[in-house]
Amino acid sequence: MKVISKDFKKCEKMKLTALLPMKEHSERVPNKNMRLFNEKPLYHCVARILEESELIQSIVINTDSDLIAEDAEKHFSKINVHIRPPELQGDMVSMNDIIAHDLSIIDDEHFLQTHSTNPLLTEQTIEKAIRFYFDNLDKYDSLFSVTPLYTRLYNESGKPINHNQNILSRTQDLPPIFEENSNFYIFSKDSFFAAGKNRIGLKPKMFPMNRFESIDIDEEFDFQLAEYFYKKNCNS
Repeated sequence: MKVISKDFKKCEKMKLTALLPMKEHSERVPNKNMRLFNEKPLYHCVARILEESELIQSIVINTDSDLIAEDAEKHFSKINVHIRPPELQGDMVSMNDIIAHDLSIIDDEHFLQTHSTNPLLTEQTIEKAIRFYFDNLDKYDSLFSVTPLYTRLYNESGKPINHNQNILSRTQDLPPIFEENSNFYIFSKDSFFAAGKNRIGLKPKMFPMNRFESIDIDEEFDFQLAEYFYKKNCNS
């Protein structure tokens, strides 16, 4: 008789579904998701680490692009494609509306939503966050990634936000301000709808991560910067 370890059973309970929404059109970086990044389409970076993680049971790509759908089904075995309905297509559609659509047709309880534009995100960071989420469900209903900022910040009127101008503290000694970096969100179907269709629930936990992994591609400069560090890291 095969003996199943406690660690294996715990790992089985921690599995969730990854949501990786992608649209064909991109305003600031044309054809961003399918643009070659280190000789492969950009989204392959994140899709690959989701595919390889033992804590991700399936990956759902919600897209309006036949090209993305065809490429995803060709290269990744865990991926299921949801073709985005016309009412959810366009640049002004809320991500929470897209997530709500996916959750309405997926019979799972726990989800991780991420983006194709975070190519430096690692499997280790994602799995650490997933384990923390499941280990602390009695305290928090959701988790989202943030980047700690140790810098002097001001509001629009020039008033200091996190420091005293009369005391020139070292930046590393300042209390951090946390930036929601959009790398990933972990939540349950119940917490999503209880919060009014919001991936950040009513009792969320911030999950700090390093600035290197949190690089998000919004503009052409971001793309070139991320590709430079990706190649440097992979070839080191």
